[in-house]
Amino acid sequence: MDLQTVRWFLAVAAHGHVTNAAQELRVSQPGLSRAIARLEADLGVPLFDRVGRGVELSPFGRVFAEHARRLVAEDEAARRALAQAADPSHGEVALAFLHTQGPSFVPDLVRRFRETRPGVTFRLMQDRSARLAAAVRDGRADLAITSPRPSGTDLEWRPLVTERLLLAVPEGHRLARRRLVRTEELADEPVVAFRQGTGLRAIAAEMFARAGIAPEMPFEGEESATVRGLVAAGLGVAIVAPPLPGEAHGVAHVRLADPLAVRTIGLTWSDGRTRPPVAEAFRRFVLTPGLAREPAN
Repeated sequence: MDLQTVRWFLAVAAHGHVTNAAQELRVSQPGLSRAIARLEADLGVPLFDRVGRGVELSPFGRVFAEHARRLVAEDEAARRALAQAADPSHGEVALAFLHTQGPSFVPDLVRRFRETRPGVTFRLMQDRSARLAAAVRDGRADLAITSPRPSGTDLEWRPLVTERLLLAVPEGHRLARRRLVRTEELADEPVVAFRQGTGLRAIAAEMFARAGIAPEMPFEGEESATVRGLVAAGLGVAIVAPPLPGEAHGVAHVRLADPLAVRTIGLTWSDGRTRPPVAEAFRRFVLTPGLAREPAN
């Protein structure tokens, strides 16, 4: 059984006449009759009953017709999806990114890209950096915006944004009015840490190791809002990315003197996987010179 024969079967069912169906399909009447006979032999049941000079669906044919319509509809939907995926002005981009890039950076990129390609849709996923790289490797994401650069040589990565990290402390904390804080001064401070597998956790760990300190980390969070909330509650200090408007309630942010207190966010992809044209168009758009923001201060 093939879909062409299924379509021919539905045409005969619609016309109630083999000759008329053959004329519409532009095939010979004997050829159409043989195709229907092969389909009936394949299914093991008669699909049509003869009525005068025409035909009508048998009880078996009526059952099969319901499934045949679904088969044809699924085939047509798949062909439309493939055609859409091959069109850089339509289709879907599977984009993964860090939680911290969700409030503004990624939405701004998507908005600007869709200004010239309004037919493009996005399937968005947020996660920690290690999982973002895995999503690109296994094909769940076409592209990922992440930090730091993924390990290994199987993924490509280009820097987009460099941010200066800050120390978040509760308002009224002894360091809240300081202009600059050295990492060594955090030795006796409880630290609200980002979870293992996040880029900010890796940077903080390297800063503490270089400074020769091992502060306690009684609390962990995955999203910046949660980490800042714990800081605002007086449960510790945290090394965080620059806040967005409205994110600093109850928290003071102080610059860190450590040269390691920066992170570079980049775009990663796999050249070993075929990207839909629309995803490749978005990759080129994101890498356009001058698109990335200036380093945060």
